[in-house]
Amino acid sequence: MAQAITDVKTFLEDARQAVVELAEFEKQEETLAQEEKKRLRVLETERKAVADAVNSTVKKRRDEIEKSYDDELGKLQDKLKRTRTRREKAKNQGIKERIKEETQELHAHNRELAVRMRTLFQSDRVPFVCKSPLYYALYFPRFKEFLTVLITFAICFLLIPCGIYKLLPEQKTLYLAMIYGVDVVVFGGLYILIGNWTKDRHLAALQEGRSIRSLIAANNRKIAVITSSIRRDRSEALYDLEKYDDEISQMEQDLEETAKKKKDALNTFENVTKTILTDEITSNSRAKLEQLKEGHQEVESRLHYTETVIKEKRIFITDTYECYLGKEFLNPEKLDALKHILDNSTAVNLSEVIAEYRERGGK
Repeated sequence: MAQAITDVKTFLEDARQAVVELAEFEKQEETLAQEEKKRLRVLETERKAVADAVNSTVKKRRDEIEKSYDDELGKLQDKLKRTRTRREKAKNQGIKERIKEETQELHAHNRELAVRMRTLFQSDRVPFVCKSPLYYALYFPRFKEFLTVLITFAICFLLIPCGIYKLLPEQKTLYLAMIYGVDVVVFGGLYILIGNWTKDRHLAALQEGRSIRSLIAANNRKIAVITSSIRRDRSEALYDLEKYDDEISQMEQDLEETAKKKKDALNTFENVTKTILTDEITSNSRAKLEQLKEGHQEVESRLHYTETVIKEKRIFITDTYECYLGKEFLNPEKLDALKHILDNSTAVNLSEVIAEYRERGGK
């Protein structure tokens, strides 16, 4: 409850002292707040540095473990790939040898037939042109050779005359008929001439050559059938691949075991080693962190105490002095001015002092 002021001078002096003390505590509060922020910043920086060191070390160790196992897995995979390649080469070589073995009689027969045909033609002095497949296709054709005959006739009696006709500077139907006439005479005559010349003199040798060529063709078809059958055969028992299969099986097992070891090593790292590394790095910085934390807590405690004192002083000043003086006079300069008026005037109470202060132009 407010009471009458009996000693104005003492009241003003006490008010000034209270205001000055509040200002000092507010200044101290500002300093402590800045100090608290600074110490907190240093503490958080150190904590981040420790966390970064933990994360960096953990990542580096994990990457090293993965790389070591990945390198080993890569070597095993390369070795497995090379072994599979050697196995495939061995299988292909075995297939080639099997084909060679199962077709050697047919190849030998073909060589005998070729020697027989060459000897026959030499003894009968058959022209070289008669030895070609085209000659037999044109003059002693079999069913499968009719396509060769059609292609040859198409070139001689269609492609060549049409090509010549297209190259003429002036194209007329008469020219085309003349070109076809010449073409028929040239190629037709040449066909008949070669046929009569060779058949009249060497018909028996040519017919026997036809038979020999048919036998060679039949043998080649048999060789093709045997070769295709061997290549389609999925059985690999004849190629002695067991040693490669054993190596491949062992390597695949090594790969599986190494991959499992990698998984186990990473699990152990995550569940055990990572914690140990974290504790080691943290323990090295624990003393410094505790020191920084204690320093921050000390400043923070002082700041809280100062804030509490300021709050109490503000309430005290409000309750004790502000209700008489008002907020405008709660600063040292104005309180000094009021005290000066009190000491040098006829004012005897606070209201008169404030009134005279205003009359003198104070604000």
